[in-house]
Amino acid sequence: MLDKSVPYAGLFMRREAGEGKPSYELPEGFQFAFFSDGSEADWARIEASVLEFDGEFAALMFFKRTFIPHIDELYRRCVFVETSDGVKVATTTAWWSDSYEVRKPWIMWVAVDPKYQGLGLGRAIIARATVLMIELEGDLPIYLRTQTWSHKAIGIYQTYGYFPTAEKSLYSDSSDNYRKAMRILKRLNR
Repeated sequence: MLDKSVPYAGLFMRREAGEGKPSYELPEGFQFAFFSDGSEADWARIEASVLEFDGEFAALMFFKRTFIPHIDELYRRCVFVETSDGVKVATTTAWWSDSYEVRKPWIMWVAVDPKYQGLGLGRAIIARATVLMIELEGDLPIYLRTQTWSHKAIGIYQTYGYFPTAEKSLYSDSSDNYRKAMRILKRLNR
């Protein structure tokens, strides 16, 4: 869940090419699943549970605007962790962005339902999405966007080779979010 008790600053992270495919294991009783028709409601529920959106409806509308136009890609890029009963409890998407100079691979919208945090599901889904991204896009640098409110997740990202980047082309504002984020994280002993 987001820690909104700390100041907010957006932060981009980058994993270099050539790092190899990370290994991952899910705890017993969990398995990976890809997006299937109707999974958008699960995505919205999970993302809202970690306070990324002001409710499930807002999350669902975002999902429909952003991902449904590329429905065929969702089936192979949107990953969930589900319980043995089929309840989806974590998600991320191995996506891309064309909004910079060239197409870049992005890990997007990582979330684990708070009731299931602390079980290693976040680590497993990040590793799985990284492997998936390498398989889909090739061994290229992979990006993700996070924020200081996700400072606990930043440590997990770093274990899989994602590190803060100050690439100017990523930060569209002039407020120097990178430096602000790094100051906040330093205060939090990151």
